[in-house]
Amino acid sequence: MFKNLKSLFIVENEGETPSSPSPSPRTTGPTSKNTPRSTGSAPPAAGTTTNRSAGSGKVTEKFSQILFGAMEKNNIDGFDYLEYRQSLQSLKKMNMDESTRYKSAYAMAQTMGASPDYLVKTAQHYLDVLKKEEDKFETALKNQRSRQVGEKEQRLKDVNALIRQKAEQIQKLSKEIEEHQAQIGKLEQDVSQASQKVESTKNDFIASYQAIVGQISQDVENMKQYLK
Repeated sequence: MFKNLKSLFIVENEGETPSSPSPSPRTTGPTSKNTPRSTGSAPPAAGTTTNRSAGSGKVTEKFSQILFGAMEKNNIDGFDYLEYRQSLQSLKKMNMDESTRYKSAYAMAQTMGASPDYLVKTAQHYLDVLKKEEDKFETALKNQRSRQVGEKEQRLKDVNALIRQKAEQIQKLSKEIEEHQAQIGKLEQDVSQASQKVESTKNDFIASYQAIVGQISQDVENMKQYLK
């Protein structure tokens, strides 16, 4: 059934861009295989879509199969929108304008007891089925985004916080290094001054020592010479 259902919406090997069913606001439509063919007030026209853009997305076999599978699972017995759609596709091969094609397909639908209201109502039924699939997908996507994107976003925030923290530490350490470097300059100056003072003290001591020792040594020499 999938291949047949797929062929009603996706034209293959004709160079055309396939179109996917579009979600529509929900209205009350047939919900079971035994839904009577009502001719009451019709819901919004089939094909009405929400403001949703496919962006850079493309129609894929995977998601098309899921959506067509949901439509097949909820297929209404008897002649409904899908059979009418099949008639439209068959007439598409003939040389006729769109209005004539829709009217010709409806002429065949009338023989099966279908009315315009019923065709619109059953089309809306499939839009509702697809909307439920969209809601399920949105829920699954939200959970997936929370697991795969949310955790990584939180990790990204944590890493950025660590970077800011370490940058602040680096800034603090850089300031402390500058202060230490200033201390080094002052200490080097103090060391130089202290070394000069020590050297000066040493020189003064040696000069004083030599002066006294020299006098005593001279006295010793003089005493040896003169006191005989």
